[in-house]
Amino acid sequence: MTTARRGSIHLFRFAGIDVFLHWYWFLFAAYEISDRTRNYSSVTWNLVEYMALFFIVLLHEYGHALACRQVGGTANQIMLWPLGGVAYVNPPLRPGPTLWSIAAGPLVNVAILVIFTPIGIMLDRSLRLAQTEPDLHSLLLALLWLNEVLLVFNLLPIYPLDGGKILRCLLWFVFGRARSLMATVVIGFIGVAGVLLLALWMRSGWLAVLGLFIVASCWEGLKEAKALSRLADLPRHTGFACPSCNTSPPVGNFWKCSHCAKAFDTFQSQARCPNCGTQYPLTMCLDCRSRNPWSAWVVRAPAPVE
Repeated sequence: MTTARRGSIHLFRFAGIDVFLHWYWFLFAAYEISDRTRNYSSVTWNLVEYMALFFIVLLHEYGHALACRQVGGTANQIMLWPLGGVAYVNPPLRPGPTLWSIAAGPLVNVAILVIFTPIGIMLDRSLRLAQTEPDLHSLLLALLWLNEVLLVFNLLPIYPLDGGKILRCLLWFVFGRARSLMATVVIGFIGVAGVLLLALWMRSGWLAVLGLFIVASCWEGLKEAKALSRLADLPRHTGFACPSCNTSPPVGNFWKCSHCAKAFDTFQSQARCPNCGTQYPLTMCLDCRSRNPWSAWVVRAPAPVE
């Protein structure tokens, strides 16, 4: 294993996706494994439980990544954290593909629940694991319960949990990209207040840390929603459209030259910096962040019908 980014370790690459593990994971694992020794006869079973839990998390994140690729997006990295995982997905910026990319993660947990619950019950009854193998019996019950908890908690309509992102996609169909994010973030702030109160009542430090993470994510989402609202109100170049999202680019000096640092309107200068003359082969869409040749942005008028 080699360090691939600051604070993380590269574990492996599977299906074209690099999986990283943050070093905080080891601290959390050591605490959790040592704290749960009362549930098993030896600490080895605690280790097995913890590794199995993060395998479930990994399958969840692969669900996001593979679904994103299925709809034409990009997904090349997964990061495992102490409190879960993050799949870095970039689906096409439309509500349908984004919804499928987000919903596929919880659907993996649903599949695990549907497939393995009856198998576990059958094994438990036929082999009488509670009497013959009490540690294995406790492990199966713990994993099924943890999978259910992860599923239910992750579907809470609190941004940036999957439930909050799914809500945002559903609102996107009706209210558009910016307003849907703004509404979801507001609901997220209300929901995280409940999470923090629950953490205080339970005296749970980890739940408090998760609540603070949600607060930070909601704050970033609020800033993004404001930026998207400002972007949506700008006048647009009617003669051009992004080849990826079909949105016309805004009028103004929103593109910055990487050589002379001057801002300019790339659609007025045909992708050439008017200050230093640098020609750019690709032009970035400010709405979907995709990059395409400037010539591909030209909206050609239909040929006259004779």
